[in-house]
Amino acid sequence: METQYFKQYSPALDRDMECKVYGHAGRPVLYIPCQNGRFFDFENFRMTDVWAPWIDSGQVMVFSIDTMDEETWSNKSGDPYWRIRRHEQWNHFIVDEMAPFIRKMVNERNGWEGNPGIIAFGCSLGATHAANLYFQHPDIFDGLLALSGIYTADYGFDGYMDELVYLNSPVHYLPNMPDDHPYIGMYRNNKGVICVGQGPWEIPDTTRQLHGILQSKGIPVWVDFWGYDCAHDWDWWYKQVTYFVPYLLR
Repeated sequence: METQYFKQYSPALDRDMECKVYGHAGRPVLYIPCQNGRFFDFENFRMTDVWAPWIDSGQVMVFSIDTMDEETWSNKSGDPYWRIRRHEQWNHFIVDEMAPFIRKMVNERNGWEGNPGIIAFGCSLGATHAANLYFQHPDIFDGLLALSGIYTADYGFDGYMDELVYLNSPVHYLPNMPDDHPYIGMYRNNKGVICVGQGPWEIPDTTRQLHGILQSKGIPVWVDFWGYDCAHDWDWWYKQVTYFVPYLLR
């Protein structure tokens, strides 16, 4: 498996950011680690083994990045006004810096031109961020694999609400999206999967809430509830990746 490491200064965050790239060709996948996670977690937690069939065959290239959760969603003692603005800087890093970097690399590797869509992938809080990117930027992220996420910003901001918290909380902003909003048509042309178990440490309530919102809007995301044996843990996420990735790549 071809692996590359990059460390680059981010103007949006005013700090160096690190990432690893797995694969030599194929569709781009952005992996967002679990809460407080680092760019090397995709490899350290053996997601490379699970994705290897699609990476080694040139079907996907996975780009694994750092989170900023310790400064934002996890920093419960910090000022929520500042924390959500720091999170928004991280969003700008992904959209304005990482997405062009990803597209340039996959275009070069595949001999493509234009702006290929990116699959956003994450587990736990990484799924929360991945889904938010998918719904906020359907022109950039045309695929989603969100496993065991929570889809309200209440998780990180404990009832604090301002315009930026609202815009990072899918169960708040999606119900108010007009039916003729151009994003609705984009969602219908894209392909997303949201999955959660109902076993130990899982919190399926906001997935059920989001499912109802998506159904009411006619947004065709595959929302799947696994059983009461399905825990919030890596062994189950490996099984879910194996199950859902073939659908996303069809």
